Amino acid sequence: MRMGGSESGSDLKLMGTKLSPFSYRIEWALQLKGIHYEFVEEDLKNKSSLLLQLNPVYKKVPVLIHEQKSLSESLIILEYIDETWKHNPILPKDPLERAHARFWAKFVDEKLYEAANKALFSVGEAEQAKANESMAEALQLVEGEMMRLTKGKTLFGGDGIIGYLDIVLGWVGYWFKFGEEAAGLNITTDSTKYPAFVSWTHHFLQLPLIKNNLPTPGELLRVSRLVMLRCGKITE
Repeated sequence: MRMGGSESGSDLKLMGTKLSPFSYRIEWALQLKGIHYEFVEEDLKNKSSLLLQLNPVYKKVPVLIHEQKSLSESLIILEYIDETWKHNPILPKDPLERAHARFWAKFVDEKLYEAANKALFSVGEAEQAKANESMAEALQLVEGEMMRLTKGKTLFGGDGIIGYLDIVLGWVGYWFKFGEEAAGLNITTDSTKYPAFVSWTHHFLQLPLIKNNLPTPGELLRVSRLVMLRCGKITE
């Protein structure tokens, strides 16, 4: 069980797992706002009746329970948190920039996530080359938008200020890195192709709030290798 923040969350609970990047999104946002919450760890191999009751459509984490009402899907939960506790805002104030942030968050969770999974779990030389190309193309689009939005600042929220897209992109800068290592890939660490992304990753992961709230490298690498062994991506 993890607790965070000093301000009352009025009976606030987060159902998640200790390795899920989507659960960590919510933890980062709550801790950024200093909101007290209870973390309830879920076993996805043996899903609880409470999880199935609160998220019957997708049956996955995270699920936020606030004043006995529940909400699922991390992007939706992030917006709810930002609208409920307005201090330390994570979404841009400008309506157009806020819309742009939502667009790119959707891109990250759909196109980039799909490309990343294919890059990590494709089997066969031809399929791997195709998957790597798709990942590189998606990451190049993120690179361009990152350069436009950050305008030379270290993070999307500003210099040392965590914003919505910083939280959304967090899994690429950390979780995917260990997947790459397990798969023997080197895509996201190429500073010649993705200088803005590599710089952003460095600054984001050095922030105390983020650095102190991450699964250990050993845990992620172990799980990544286990999944790849099961799908035939790598051998013992």
